[in-house]
Amino acid sequence: MICLIAAGLWLVARDMRARGSRLRGRVFAAMLGESIALALIFGFVVGSVTSGVLGMLQTLAIPGGPGHDMGWWTRLMVSLGAGIYEELLFRVLLVGALAAAARGLLGWRPLTAGSAATIAGAAIFSAFHYIGPYGDRWQLYSFAFRMVAGLFFSALYLVRGFGITAWTHALYDVLLLLMQ
Repeated sequence: MICLIAAGLWLVARDMRARGSRLRGRVFAAMLGESIALALIFGFVVGSVTSGVLGMLQTLAIPGGPGHDMGWWTRLMVSLGAGIYEELLFRVLLVGALAAAARGLLGWRPLTAGSAATIAGAAIFSAFHYIGPYGDRWQLYSFAFRMVAGLFFSALYLVRGFGITAWTHALYDVLLLLMQ
């Protein structure tokens, strides 16, 4: 995590020197406001799309999930961190690498490569939530919800960039935590 933070700070400093700009509080406040609004509507929109896609198939889902033995503060930290590292890993690195590979190795056009990378990245993003000791028990509805969420986050990343997407994801996870 320290290496990731250091690399991020280096990139910010490099871009600020190259452009001769500086950080502005108003921009961060506007980004936070936009991310809060998007996080509030995110669950409803993605849930509605998922229900529309699955219809009655959601009754096939296995009820329940694993009991996580994490304290509230640990879950808060995980919720905030997920927005940053999942968006960096799945949108920036994975979808970017898949699209570049499809263009370079397969000769696909950018739109086709990007679309295929987005769909594959969303499926991998969803599957990632079921791996490891803190992974959820597989359910059709939650897999589909997360896949639709992955598509939504990819679209948001393409339209608004990494910052808005990461904060929207993190704040959505925190809202879920607060509702428990």
